[in-house]
Amino acid sequence: MKTRHLLYLLALLMLSSCDLEKDIDVDLPYHKPQLVVECYLQPGEPIRASVLESAGYFEEPTPPLVPDAEVYITTPEGERLELEYKPVLIRNTGRFYTHTSTAIMHGKPGQVYQLEVKDGKGRKVTGFTKVLGAVPIEEIKWKFNDKNEAYLLTSFQDDPDVANYYRFMVHIDSLAGDSDRDFVTSDELTNGKRVSLGSAYQYEEGDSLIVSLYHIEKQYYDFLASISDAKDANGNPFAQPSRIVSSVEGGFGIFTNLAYDRKTVVIKK
Repeated sequence: MKTRHLLYLLALLMLSSCDLEKDIDVDLPYHKPQLVVECYLQPGEPIRASVLESAGYFEEPTPPLVPDAEVYITTPEGERLELEYKPVLIRNTGRFYTHTSTAIMHGKPGQVYQLEVKDGKGRKVTGFTKVLGAVPIEEIKWKFNDKNEAYLLTSFQDDPDVANYYRFMVHIDSLAGDSDRDFVTSDELTNGKRVSLGSAYQYEEGDSLIVSLYHIEKQYYDFLASISDAKDANGNPFAQPSRIVSSVEGGFGIFTNLAYDRKTVVIKK
């Protein structure tokens, strides 16, 4: 009798829970469109940038282009370069740019580049980046388990004299596709030590892996970490909204240099 009574109460609770759902209208604050800038300087590569305009959360998913945006890069020697508005997709990396210069970036560690972006609405974005040196990858090795799956171990030496930040990426076959492994780290716990970054047992014999170790600025580290936090919070009702940490003033985005060492290995037994 007690069991039947308990089942009856559970049924009533389930039925009553159906009435707990209620649509709530939430008034979102007005979003004022701002310039969104991404510019990564790479030694030996043309100087390129992407300038878009931010949009509200429920607006079209593709931010509009800004054809009247003017982009200038000031070199360490004081030369002011203007980038031409010429949208292009670089197929071997999958990156999209709106502005390009034929000038090649030849910056040396310690030198500073400046960015300025302005448009017809009077908006202005500025930023700077200090060139870093690449940190060499000392060793890449792997080991198979009894299921013929291999893990990857990449090692390098951290400089004990300065605070360092890194981005580690692994691509399979091509840089144009999504990275198989991508994370950022600092030397807070490994200062001056030989650092080894590993993976799970996720690779097969014959996989061609492109391993990249980026030595990055703190501003880029903070930018990437904030993007990761925002992705984790998006759609999670229990997470606090996360703000993107930009390195530029007057808008959103990142202006930095990419100093990296890259090696390609083929997984073999």
